[in-house]
This record gives sequence, C-alpha cells and structure tokens, in this order.
Amino acid sequence: MLVIRHTKFGLNTPNLRSRSLKTEILTSLRKDLAEIFRSELRSVLGDDLATIKSELHAVKAEFSNSMVSMQMDMSTLKSTVKDMEHSLSTCSDDITVLQEKVESLSAAVVKLEDKCEDLEVRSRRNNIRIIGVPEENPSTTVAISKLLKEALNIDKDIIIDRSHRPLQPRPRPGERPRTTINKNLKRAREKRQLRVGDMTISIFPDFTAKTARGRSAFSDVRQQLRSIPGVKFGFPFDTSLQFRSGSPAAIRRLQRASKRAAALLQMPRRYC
Repeated sequence: MLVIRHTKFGLNTPNLRSRSLKTEILTSLRKDLAEIFRSELRSVLGDDLATIKSELHAVKAEFSNSMVSMQMDMSTLKSTVKDMEHSLSTCSDDITVLQEKVESLSAAVVKLEDKCEDLEVRSRRNNIRIIGVPEENPSTTVAISKLLKEALNIDKDIIIDRSHRPLQPRPRPGERPRTTINKNLKRAREKRQLRVGDMTISIFPDFTAKTARGRSAFSDVRQQLRSIPGVKFGFPFDTSLQFRSGSPAAIRRLQRASKRAAALLQMPRRYC
C-alpha cells in the first residue's frame, strides 16, 4: 500500500531525495576536485608563483618610484613653463614697446634725412659743375672766373666764392677729368656746352646724387609735357616736378606725374 504524505513545501517522494543526494555528492566532488587541483598546482607551480609574485611586487615598486619621479618632473616642467610664459610675456611687451620706438625713430630719421637733403640741395642752388676742364689746369677761383668770362663772353669779372674739384682720385692720363664745382654763379646755367680755346666744357647745376636720380626719373614725363602747348614745368630746387596748366601742381610721385601728363595730352588744346 503506497502512502502519499502531503507537506507544507511539496511532495516528499523518493525521486526528490535522490536528486538532493546527487546534488550534495556533486557539490562535495567539486570541492574535493578544486582542492585537489589547487594542491596539485601549488605543488607544481609553487616556486614559480612565488617568483612571479616577487617580480610583480618589484615591478609595482619600480612603477611607483617611476610615477613619483614623473610627478616631480611634471611639477618641475610646470614651474619652468610658467616662468617661461612670464618671461615671454615680458619680452613680448618689451618688443612691442621697442617696435613702437623703432617706428617712431624711423619716421624721425626719414624726416631728418629729408631735411638734410633739402638743406644740402638749397645750399647748392647757386652752384654749377663744369665738365671738361683738364686736370693740369688750375681750379682756383681766379682761374675758373677767367675761364667762364671767356666762355660766356662776359665783360665783367665773375665773382666766385669757392671753386674746387670733387674728392675723387686723380684720373689717369687719357681718362675723363674730374668736374670743377663753383659757387655763386647764375648766368652760366643758361649754356651747357662752351668752347674755350681747345677745350669743350659743359656746365650743369650742382645736384646731390639723390636729387639727380629723382629728377632723371621724370625724363619721360618732361618729354610729354614739352609736347603740350601752354604747359610750363620745372624743378624749383628739389625732386618735385611743378607745372602749371590752368592750376599749379607739384607732384613728387612719378606714377602720379605720368598719369597727370597723360591726362593733359588727351585734353583739348584750348584748355592747356
């Protein structure tokens, strides 16, 4: 006779007991096998594991020391970068101040150069250069006055304050003689080439090198202006080209002067 007994948690059957027993046996076997496996591993790898552990501890200690050293280096680098930023900021401010000073000084130098050039040009307004006088001829004021008196057919003596040759090496025989510079001569500018005995001399205004270069740049413009009736032009004493066509104009830039001359050429002649 089979008796089935009901419980609070379920049916109490032989199958349930066998399953529970199997579970307990398997759990015990797992524990035993794990323990056996551990013991076998310890017996086989015991020394190696100890060595690995010691090496890992050494690597960890070395890594820690390296980290400390790197942190110190980073702190030093941060301090250095901060100092460099401060120094660079100071240098940048100083450079800005120096650039402003250099620009101011450059502008002042340009103004002074222009003033010096203007003063030198003005001081040479009454000077002329005589080309073609042999080196053996004297360059005294008396000799040059006599030479110009004969060349220009002037009855009265020409008053010359100073006469000299430029500070250049004496030319060799057969080379072109140095020019003779004279001061306070007015009539001689009207004639360029003169015949005096066996000499052919030329008379030019005494310009500075900068003024001569500046005036020569306007050669084409002056050639255009010469072809326009009624236009008067000339250089007063500097490198500014002044001309009059209805209204006066003074132009220093070659490009502007070329455009103005081209415009005048295209205008009807009744406006010139």
